Amino acid sequence: MQALQRRALTLVASVACVLALAACQTPPRGDGGTATVAPSSADKDGVLARSDRLLIYVPQGDDSYASIAQRFLGSAARDWEVADANPGMPQARSGQPVVVPLKPLNPMGVRSGQYQTIPILCYHRVGQGSGKMTVSASGFEQQLDWLAANNYKVIRLKDLIGFLEGRQPLPKRSVVLTFDDGYASYYRHAYPLLKKHGFPATVFLYTDFVGAGDALTWPQMQEMTASGLIDIQSHSKTHSNLIERAAGENDAAYAKRMDAETKVPRDVIEKRLSNEVLTYAYPFGDVNEVVLEALARNRYRLAGTVTPGGNPAWAQPLMLRRTMIYGSHDLEAFKSKLQTVRSFTPSS
Repeated sequence: MQALQRRALTLVASVACVLALAACQTPPRGDGGTATVAPSSADKDGVLARSDRLLIYVPQGDDSYASIAQRFLGSAARDWEVADANPGMPQARSGQPVVVPLKPLNPMGVRSGQYQTIPILCYHRVGQGSGKMTVSASGFEQQLDWLAANNYKVIRLKDLIGFLEGRQPLPKRSVVLTFDDGYASYYRHAYPLLKKHGFPATVFLYTDFVGAGDALTWPQMQEMTASGLIDIQSHSKTHSNLIERAAGENDAAYAKRMDAETKVPRDVIEKRLSNEVLTYAYPFGDVNEVVLEALARNRYRLAGTVTPGGNPAWAQPLMLRRTMIYGSHDLEAFKSKLQTVRSFTPSS
C-alpha cells in the first residue's frame, strides 16, 4: 500500500504539471479545476484522483489503454489519447497508476517548436492500367502495409471537423485516404485491401458518372457504406471545371449552375445511400468565391483541393490540401507525402 501511495503522490505532481500545461492551452476556469487526491488509496472504482480535466486510474487485472478509454472516454478507439498522456509507459500495467485525460489537453496538436499536420492523400484508379492516375493493386497494398507497419492512423475525413474547430485532437500520425470520381476499380481492388487493414476512406463521387461503363454502381456503394469503412461524398454533379463559365453565361446563370453542382450530388447521394454528405472535392482542384458560397448554402463542412501538403489545425475547412498519389510513385515517393509534423519557421 505504501508503494502505491508513493506512486500516486509522484503522479499527482505530474498531473499538476499537465494541468498547468492545459491552462496555457485553454481559457482559465473560474474555480481553478484543481485535482483532489484520495487520502490513502484508490477508491472502489480504481480512481485515485480526479479533476474536471484529468483523472488518475489504477489499472487492475488485464486492463489496457483500450479498456480504460472505453470506460472513461466512451470509445476504445481513443486509447491513443490515454497512451499520449502517459509517455514512457507503452501499455497499462496492473497496479501502476495512469493519467486519463477527460478533456483534450492539446486539441490543436501544437508542441514545442512544432505543430501537427494531417496529410490527405488523393487516388483515382487502383488496379490494372498504365495511366498516370492508376496505382497498381500491388503498389496500393504495399502502401497500406507500410502505413500499418509504421503506426500511422488512418482516420475518417470527417474527423477533421473537430480538429479544425480546435476541440478534438487527432492521433500523432494521422492520415486520410480519398478516392476521386467513383471508378469501379476502386470496389474491385482498393476496397478489399482497405477491409483487410480496417482502414476507412472517402470516395468522392460525381453523380452523373454513375451508370457509365467504368463507374461504381449503387449496389456496390451500398455494400461499401454498410461496412462502416467507406464514406461516399460529393465530387460535383458533372465534373466540369467549376471556375470556367459556359459561353455567354451571366452571373445569375453561373451561380445557379454552381448551386446545382453542389446541391444535386448531395441530395442524390443522401437519398440513395442514407449517407450524410458534408464534404466535397473540387474537380481539378479549382474553386472561386461563387463556388464557396454555393458550398456554404448547401451545408458542406469540409472541401478539398489538389494542392499538395498537410493540414494544420488552422487550415481553411473549405480549402483543404490534398496530395495526389500517382502510379509512378514508388514506396519512397509515397513516404515523402506523409509529413505529419512540421517545425515553426522563426519570423524574420
